Amino acid sequence: MSTVNVKDALELIREVPDFPKPGILFQDITPLLSHPEAFSLVIQNMFSEKSVFDYVAGMEARGFIFASAIANYSSKGFIPIRKSGKLPHDTYSENYGLEYGTDTLEIHKDACSSGNNVLVVDDVLATGGTACAAIRLIEKTGASVTSIAFVIEISALNGRAKIQEHFPGMQITSLKII
Repeated sequence: MSTVNVKDALELIREVPDFPKPGILFQDITPLLSHPEAFSLVIQNMFSEKSVFDYVAGMEARGFIFASAIANYSSKGFIPIRKSGKLPHDTYSENYGLEYGTDTLEIHKDACSSGNNVLVVDDVLATGGTACAAIRLIEKTGASVTSIAFVIEISALNGRAKIQEHFPGMQITSLKII
């Protein structure tokens, strides 16, 4: 790939059947990450240059990759949203369901505050549980989520509908819908 477009970049993502459990078709982003031009193009297309945000929040673990790259590219702060027990300071917690189980996410209570706008980023939109938990965590700090961005959306799992049900009007960007 000498000159890459977004479609070419997204075709680098490989599907791995039955990982991490039987019946799951895992979306492996590592080939995309190893191609600098494709990775950069994906980062640039996950948000609009007209978007207004002060911070980019990413969910552990693969969401960190894209969110921190977007934060760096846009000269904004990065907020890690981590699994329970991983953050060293006072936190807010939120339980959520995902495609193959349940978990808890946490954010530092002082990660952002009232008046801040946050772009939430993750690699995959599946059931919407992780994204909804992240939005609720940001709201607990007093900040507002202006939009959410994903590399991949698994449409059959109706995550977009779940997010819109709980957060009507939320702007959702997905680069690849499968």
